[in-house]
Amino acid sequence: MELTLITGRTVEQGCTKEHAKISGEYMMSVAICEMNAEDMKRLGVKDGGNVKISTEIGSIVVKAVKSRRIRTPGIVFIPFGPWVNAILPSDTEGTGMPLLKGFKVRVEPTDELVPTIRDLLLKIYGKK
Repeated sequence: MELTLITGRTVEQGCTKEHAKISGEYMMSVAICEMNAEDMKRLGVKDGGNVKISTEIGSIVVKAVKSRRIRTPGIVFIPFGPWVNAILPSDTEGTGMPLLKGFKVRVEPTDELVPTIRDLLLKIYGKK
């Protein structure tokens, strides 16, 4: 299913990033995507189920969470963090700030596991 990705801060993401970015608590606050309940139903994904989100840059696996904020179908929200950064372009179009909203993404259910931050970074940068 094609949806529009927006990114941003959440209270949970903001609190956990200050303490330990390698903690399970941080992962649970940013390795998620908030979705409209209707979109989740059409996709056949339950609250807490894993989804693969793909862009031209790459793909990630995160937990789908029924959103209290997203009332309009067609939108998916992922908090700022390494998981969403892995699928966003780094080009800033001369502004010095990457684009963080309005990307078309493909969302599909998956049995793949959400990678830990260590596994995600190894996937992106490889082994030393």
